[in-house]
Amino acid sequence: MPNPDETPPLSNLQELDAPYSFREPESPDPNNPPWGLGGALLVWFASIVLIVVMPVVFFLPYAWAKGFHTGMPNYAAALAEFALSDKVAVILQVVSLIPSHLLTLVLVWAVVTRFGKKPFWSAIGWGWSPNFPWWLNVALGIVLFVIGGFIAWLFGAEKPTQLEQIVNSSLAARYLISFLAVCTAPFVEEFVYRGVLYSPLQRLAGVPGAVVIVLALFTIIHVPQYWPNFGVIAAVALLSIVLTLVRALSGKLLPCIVIHLVFNGIQAIILLVEPHIKPLIPSAERAAPTAAFLRALVGFIF
Repeated sequence: MPNPDETPPLSNLQELDAPYSFREPESPDPNNPPWGLGGALLVWFASIVLIVVMPVVFFLPYAWAKGFHTGMPNYAAALAEFALSDKVAVILQVVSLIPSHLLTLVLVWAVVTRFGKKPFWSAIGWGWSPNFPWWLNVALGIVLFVIGGFIAWLFGAEKPTQLEQIVNSSLAARYLISFLAVCTAPFVEEFVYRGVLYSPLQRLAGVPGAVVIVLALFTIIHVPQYWPNFGVIAAVALLSIVLTLVRALSGKLLPCIVIHLVFNGIQAIILLVEPHIKPLIPSAERAAPTAAFLRALVGFIF
């Protein structure tokens, strides 16, 4: 007759559906995530709203202090011109991207982990792939930048973009853009597009459908920054499709982040050294900054 005071064996405890179960939590599959398309689209839409609204929140009080008000003639046009011509106004808008990115990361964490109930890194696909070692990702980032720079030069070298206006407004804006390009943008964009968005899309529409949809969404969001330079927009589209294909082939997000980081890092280096090497560039080539600056940079270093 069994003794009622005896502790049941561990094997019996593991079979019980009880709160004190000893089963290990399963690691989520990044290709079969615990979140759905609705949550992914919510994060994507919220990230856009933050990028649009946060600069206004930072900029409007300064504009009002400078005398801009809704009753003045041509208020909208004057405010838009002031936003891109005043150095302090430009810096305020660029600085506002830091809280925008941080809040987006919080939203990504909330959806991926279900507010801390699921592990984040395994669910998002963090880690290396045997097919994409770190050195290959670095090489891909460099090659993509060179090809993208050639495409931008070939199809739109003489068309200045809104981003170029911001960068050229002051050294402070140039440094801030360089910081964002390396320290926040690659992580935020990859977490949103190749992380949160790609996974449920791949499950619902398959790999080809997910690649096309992510390509379209990523490119469309960058159009206002680079309009009307179709060459730069095409370079962004090239970056997006390669990054999404790497995500599909590797099953991991970290290779995409490294490629994106290298791509943006080269741009950041060019932005930082441009004021120092611009006098070395022939005036006829200054309309094509990427190719010309790369040539001048090589000569400047070596």
